[in-house]
Amino acid sequence: MKKLLLVFFLLMAAKVTAQNLQLHYDLGEDRKYFTTTLEMFKPDEYGSTFFFVDFDFNMPENKSISLAYWEIARYVTVYEKLSVTLQYNDGFVTIPTPVGNYSGTLNQSWLAGVSYPIDLGFVTLNTDLLAKKIYKSDGLDVQLTTVWFVPFLEGKLNFTGFLDIWTQDKNLRAGAIGSDKEMVFLTEPQLWYNFDKHLSVGTEIEISNNFLPFQDEIKVNPTIAVKWNF
Repeated sequence: MKKLLLVFFLLMAAKVTAQNLQLHYDLGEDRKYFTTTLEMFKPDEYGSTFFFVDFDFNMPENKSISLAYWEIARYVTVYEKLSVTLQYNDGFVTIPTPVGNYSGTLNQSWLAGVSYPIDLGFVTLNTDLLAKKIYKSDGLDVQLTTVWFVPFLEGKLNFTGFLDIWTQDKNLRAGAIGSDKEMVFLTEPQLWYNFDKHLSVGTEIEISNNFLPFQDEIKVNPTIAVKWNF
């Protein structure tokens, strides 16, 4: 899921509110549907608040909403670039299967931890280390999140993205076997060309493993997209 607007504050201390609306067409195998993403980021004197909402439009027959997912994160600066964060994730999905439609949650979760920008010289990786409590998961899990933003051509071209890695119980995914822990991997690099301060076109490549129900192998799903920055 998208969390790329967050990098604008983490990389630049611009005291402005930012939001955008994205429309993606998914070109992945057996996907071929639209996804909308609404992102909002607002800094304040204590830190910042960020949220996004995703909708997939892939219900059988009428292509109405088949997935709804959102994340909200609050960051509070405690010392220079170090922040503490509290986050909430939740969602619902319907997936066609050979024996009918599967409907289920996307693992309601509370997360808490610390956030710090790691400067590698050529790129800054804004990194969260989080304890994660997933509904019906055994005990606490852990998540590592990093986001990046690299401008090119005097800001006309932007390479952005995020990477999430976390643990969870295998039996939280439909079709998964056993109650042991598994590693979940999700990354979404994006490339945007900015026509002006409002309109952008680009692409995203979603790469994941053990993320969606019935998914037991690495999936690569590219999109073509348009974005409007408010």
